[in-house]
Amino acid sequence: PAIGPGAPCRSLSADSRPGQYLQHSIVPTMHYQDSLPRLPIPKLEDTIRRYLSAQKPLLDDSQFRKTEQFCKSFENGIGKELHKQLVARDKQNKHTSYISGPWFDMYLTARDSVVLNFNPFMAFNPDPKSEYNDQLTRATNMTVSAIRFLKTLRAGLLEPEVFHLNPAKSDTNTFKRLIRFVPSSLSWYGAYLVNAYPLDMSQYFRLFNSTRLPKPRRDELFTDDKARHLLVLRKGHFYVFDVLDQDGNIVSPSEIQAHLKYILEDNSPVPEFPLTYLTSENRDVWAELRQKLIHGGNEETLRKVDSAAFCLCLDDFPIKDLVHLSHTMLHGDGTNRWFDKSFNLIVAKDGTAAVHFEHAWGDGVAVLRFFNEVFKDSTNAPAITPQSQPANTDSSFTVQKLSFKLDDALKAGITAAKEKFDATTKTLTIDCMQFQRGGKEFLKKQKLSPDAVAQLAFQMAFLRQYGQTVATYESCSTAAFKHGRTETIRPASIFTKRCSEAFVREPSKHSAGELQQLMAECSKYHGQLTKEAAMGQGFDRHLFALRYLVAAKGIVLPELYLDPAYERINHNILSTSTLSSPAVNLGGFAPVVPDGFGIGYAVHDDWIGCNVSSYPGRNAREFLHCVEKSLEDIFDILEGKSIKA
Repeated sequence: PAIGPGAPCRSLSADSRPGQYLQHSIVPTMHYQDSLPRLPIPKLEDTIRRYLSAQKPLLDDSQFRKTEQFCKSFENGIGKELHKQLVARDKQNKHTSYISGPWFDMYLTARDSVVLNFNPFMAFNPDPKSEYNDQLTRATNMTVSAIRFLKTLRAGLLEPEVFHLNPAKSDTNTFKRLIRFVPSSLSWYGAYLVNAYPLDMSQYFRLFNSTRLPKPRRDELFTDDKARHLLVLRKGHFYVFDVLDQDGNIVSPSEIQAHLKYILEDNSPVPEFPLTYLTSENRDVWAELRQKLIHGGNEETLRKVDSAAFCLCLDDFPIKDLVHLSHTMLHGDGTNRWFDKSFNLIVAKDGTAAVHFEHAWGDGVAVLRFFNEVFKDSTNAPAITPQSQPANTDSSFTVQKLSFKLDDALKAGITAAKEKFDATTKTLTIDCMQFQRGGKEFLKKQKLSPDAVAQLAFQMAFLRQYGQTVATYESCSTAAFKHGRTETIRPASIFTKRCSEAFVREPSKHSAGELQQLMAECSKYHGQLTKEAAMGQGFDRHLFALRYLVAAKGIVLPELYLDPAYERINHNILSTSTLSSPAVNLGGFAPVVPDGFGIGYAVHDDWIGCNVSSYPGRNAREFLHCVEKSLEDIFDILEGKSIKA
């Protein structure tokens, strides 16, 4: 809720000048954190059973029997022992979750470039008031809203993140006034009584002033919350200026506007050796080059980059269409992003904006909350208008343009990084589609889970295009638990396989009623998998943690992990992720394997959007045609029509 008449009041930390905060939550931001439930470790037999169910559609009978044998001996042998140790370790670390450490390690020890392999993007819808989409206006308003978010979060005035199952009861001022007096150690139970589920917010502090630093073998996450400056990139040049004053107040929006205008008017050409390319390198290569930078007298300058509140990227061209949007926000040309920053806020020449984020520090939940709040605040309570005049200030004095001392080795490193970046990004194809026949509302009327239908369409599409069922990954948040991260939903099941084969291979042999029945079974099973994953009852993270334990102990890898079927189910050819929010235009990411698809999708009230990426060897455009055909068939059957050839 915006500040205004009738908004709940309480004494404010720092000051109460207008426009300093997004909201003034009655309940302190971290009120529920201490009493969040702990992420459960599933029973070993449940994990094995779920793992075998997920393997079933991917294997023939003889392969499946082999995998079953490996599972049996694991469950009754070394697996039992490892599970016991995992549970014992978890009991000793009640402040966190069993997956948190291994998951940070998984991201930070990965040596591949963060670009394409890890970092995703989310693009904002345009400002509903078109004149506010001017680049300078929007960049100023979004920057101010982002800093308001930072201040609101740090003052404990940001509404806690809560999943309300019955908002009429729990999302009310009456409930909030009551719950704030319940001690933090018990507050979660109070929310639970009214069917509200507070979510983990431990990742939020890494949103700002944070960067992933390349180090040999394992990177580090760095945060300096004392820093008050913003980093701006334009045409590969680095600029910094303070966005908070010495008292912690936001610098006046007209001054921020003046500084950004000054940067936009800098006519310097793109540098011959843009340092930004180094953040797209293999992490060990970048770690070594970073040491050279530091020894070459750039330590203080790098510190300014790393500690900046965030990185604002001002691009010099407008966005042509949704495919151009995806390429620009996912990777761009490499000159105007600092890929290691916790997030880059990108604003194109025509005001099209997006958040590109590094994935080690956090998951979609924290980023989406920030994203939604910035969109809402910058559109509902913009700091400046298109008519606003920039402050009469000497920006050349306030804005510092950073310069780096580069020797020949560093120049060669940048050139090599650029060549690698260009070669890799050139191979990525992205395509998107909007299916307009219906969405959530229609599917719910048919008593089908909208997410299950989208996932079924992907299974049908891949079967139509390539004639097989393959490992599929759908990400699910486990933020309902302390230090939860994500769990995997495995959408490819015996049910989706049966249903896809009926639709794709022999639709004429089945009545509409039979096909509807097959869809209902898929929907029911997918709903069960989703619920289990959200409750920490998947199998992927548990098996991952047990394998991590094996590595930590330095013992020989159990057969289950050496089974080709284990490798195959973790070679996720269909990697999928969904978000829907009124602020999001679209989101996307690259495939996680060379022969895979990266599928970002959203089921809206009356349409379904899908954004797909692929490398050579797979065809994103053709896959989307198959998805569209699958959705057409599904909708035909649901509307009682027959399937068109």
